[in-house]
Amino acid sequence: MVVISSAELRGNMKKYLDIAKKEQVLIQRGKNETFVLTAQQNPIEYDLARAVTVDEVIAKVREGLTEMFERKETENVKVG
Repeated sequence: MVVISSAELRGNMKKYLDIAKKEQVLIQRGKNETFVLTAQQNPIEYDLARAVTVDEVIAKVREGLTEMFERKETENVKVG
């Protein structure tokens, strides 16, 4: 891991982007802020790993609607 300042990154961006292809670059900004620069190998695979299926979306919508209607029925019973 390479540790640099934000000023060093600004002055040598290409150098540290090339290094980040192989290892993490830790960027220190001031005393309290630290950032990690890493290369993302395949953004499409990363996005697909976070994706949800249509079936999962439908299941969650049904779950939410069922909960909403049950809550509404409970409120109607208390009032009526």
